[in-house]
Amino acid sequence: MKVLLLLHIMKKEDKKKFKYALFIPVLFLVILWIIKIIEYSFEMSFLQYGVFPKKISGIKGVFLSAFIHKDFNHLLNNSYPILVLGSMLFGFYKEIAFKIFIYLLLVSGLLLWLIGRPAFHIGASGFIYALASFLFFSGFIRKNTGLSAISFVVIFLYGSMIWGVFPIEKFISWEGHLSGLITGLIMAFFYKDQGPKKTKYDWEIEEENEAKTTINYIIKNDLIFHNTIIRNKP
Repeated sequence: MKVLLLLHIMKKEDKKKFKYALFIPVLFLVILWIIKIIEYSFEMSFLQYGVFPKKISGIKGVFLSAFIHKDFNHLLNNSYPILVLGSMLFGFYKEIAFKIFIYLLLVSGLLLWLIGRPAFHIGASGFIYALASFLFFSGFIRKNTGLSAISFVVIFLYGSMIWGVFPIEKFISWEGHLSGLITGLIMAFFYKDQGPKKTKYDWEIEEENEAKTTINYIIKNDLIFHNTIIRNKP
């Protein structure tokens, strides 16, 4: 009901942006839930499609593991962060969001394949860590006030996730979490010059215009000076 009310009072352009920001994350979640429902309905298990580190046969999990979950509770716990962090990515980084989404998914899985323990690693939690890490580091690296605010929101909502990168619980893939964290940081640096630019305030624009005016004045006077010398040359 809250979402419907929000859509009702939003401007048409804002509604369009809001729907765009939600589309890919929601589509991704629909796929995850369909897969889990198929497993449950047909009493199947797709565990073997997870990442199995350092084995060639296990590399298929780089592409598939994020779509596979142990049970509905596991999937439900991952659904909320994907929706929130995914919509932030597509809402604030719309020019580069889709490729960042794909790269975070694949690179975090590949890194897990390189550093993980010899076992099947499943679930989208590594991808969630990659999303959170990218949004957090990118906001500070870009020195953009609006994006920095997003970084603080990520800290507020998911700051406790940092404990997940340590080998505290035996049956939780802390390597997957660590892989996601590292991947997000790498992508934040790699794409620091693409996407949303730093916000410029009026006083900054005025200073730039004054600097340009001064430069043009100096160049103009320098040309007049040289012309004068040429005209007076015997």
